[in-house]
Amino acid sequence: MARRFDLLFRDVMLYDGSGGAARRGDLGVSGDRIAAIGDLGADSGDREVLGEGRLALAPGFIDAHTHDDNAVLCGAECMECKLSQGVTTSVIGNCGISLAPATMTKRPPAPLDLVGGAENWKFPSFGAYAEQLRRQPPAVNAYALVGHMSLRVQAMDHDVQRAATDREAAQMKQRLTEALDEGASGFSTGLWYPPSRAAPTDEVIAVAEALRSRGGLYVTHMRDEADGVVASIEETLKIGRDTGSAVVISHHKCTMPENFGRSPETLARIDRGAKEQTVDFDVYPYAASSTALLPDRLRDDMPVQISSSEPFPEMAGRMLADIAKEWGTDQVTAAKKLLPAAAIYFMMDEKDVQRIIAHPRSMIGSDGIPSNDMPHPRLWGTFPRVLGHYARDLGLITLEAAVHKMTGLTARVFGMKDRGSLRENAFADLVLFDPDSVIDTATFTAPKTPARGIAEVWVNGVSSYVGGKGVTGATAGRLVTRNA
Repeated sequence: MARRFDLLFRDVMLYDGSGGAARRGDLGVSGDRIAAIGDLGADSGDREVLGEGRLALAPGFIDAHTHDDNAVLCGAECMECKLSQGVTTSVIGNCGISLAPATMTKRPPAPLDLVGGAENWKFPSFGAYAEQLRRQPPAVNAYALVGHMSLRVQAMDHDVQRAATDREAAQMKQRLTEALDEGASGFSTGLWYPPSRAAPTDEVIAVAEALRSRGGLYVTHMRDEADGVVASIEETLKIGRDTGSAVVISHHKCTMPENFGRSPETLARIDRGAKEQTVDFDVYPYAASSTALLPDRLRDDMPVQISSSEPFPEMAGRMLADIAKEWGTDQVTAAKKLLPAAAIYFMMDEKDVQRIIAHPRSMIGSDGIPSNDMPHPRLWGTFPRVLGHYARDLGLITLEAAVHKMTGLTARVFGMKDRGSLRENAFADLVLFDPDSVIDTATFTAPKTPARGIAEVWVNGVSSYVGGKGVTGATAGRLVTRNA
């Protein structure tokens, strides 16, 4: 008996998210789920999309590392940077920074201000944030972590240049427990940053103990990604072991010239750890990072580009060294004058980036910062860059492996049930793209340009982005909860 679907893809190349070989076939969608895959020539659809054996259909990409906490609340236009790449799910609350549960009456300290000023910090509980997502659905799915820095600033009344007391750590643990019960999926730290730098390992373990009974995930921007990178991996693994938590190392890298080429050492240490506990990591496909402008972290051998400055917005896009020269001062003094500000740091080696991308355990995350005036191009270009530049053009990995790192692998690591896969009854988060032309176009001088080769994107079965036209205005996203 012939079936009729809401949406029917005919003669597409199916990249199912498993990493297995792509195959030619059809796929039918009913409502928000994939209803059938195979030869559907006898069936029909209310809308039919023809792939002509050329276009690729994959699960919607899952951005393993974002700072979209506020952006997902701002409507479809705010998420064009992700939808135009094929992203249908954002993992938010990374690096210890989450909008909930926290309220602010003054501008939060850097880097918490990367997700907004005091007016954005209005969620006293994670439940309140989740309710906002239910009332005003996002344009992409959101999977939320609770940030250590957010908890710390609240529990310690902004007095964060010290270790938390046992009572303060217990308060943070309690708030994390409540958030996990209200739909958060894990706990993130940013131990490299000033608001958490003074936190000893024992404090993190005491708070993260909340993860044990809830099956939550521990995700970390480690304490050091430069000289102390291996020691930081050891600390991360210890936190995971001592709390019984699966671990994700955020945006794995080896920074500063003296550490270039150390990725074989760090990857080997992660692999050894993975024999005894669950540990994975994400990576972005660029040799430059981006975060708050931190004057005490500057070095003369690390070029820095300003991505935003509140007192001097006209400086966005310019190199800090040029600004300092123009102002007749040194870079540290110029940086302090630009604050509050954000910046791009050219601090990695391309060979390490490629080695980390190629590792079978690596997932893809953009780490983009939507609030920046001149953001790092990863905000708009990460996923097409992996598909087009690293997979197709360089042959670093296969296209199937690239899709796996953006879909099935990420869904498994984060526990996103029925996401990241082309199979019957999985959610119809889908991206249709041209494997021959897909590529990023965003650059460090023109960062807000959509990729080429992304034909259309569906979130939970709803068309949300059309290449050449932009977002459709649909807000079909949902809060996704670990293993729910």
